[in-house]
Amino acid sequence: MAEITITKDNFQQEVMESDKPVLIDFWATWCGPCRMLAPIIEEIAEEYSETVKVGKVNVDEEPELAASFQIASIPTVVVVKNGVIVQESLGYKPKDAIVKMIES
Repeated sequence: MAEITITKDNFQQEVMESDKPVLIDFWATWCGPCRMLAPIIEEIAEEYSETVKVGKVNVDEEPELAASFQIASIPTVVVVKNGVIVQESLGYKPKDAIVKMIES
């Protein structure tokens, strides 16, 4: 399953009501490290589609959503399980570090 675009309109359904953990990538088009992270997030979305939902939030298009997560720098990756943030990572991280977030 491909990554989904998360907006304030679908956040409740896609994240809060999700029956599996949700990995959310907070990013922006002008952010270099975000662009470096994008293909890794795509790979994870494909490889872990059975166990995790992967979404992306463009902080420029969804400032309220970013603010509700207190996103101060990007990229920020969070894992939400049962409506609660259980993991958070700031800045670019290699794939294995993000996979560890999902698996823990």
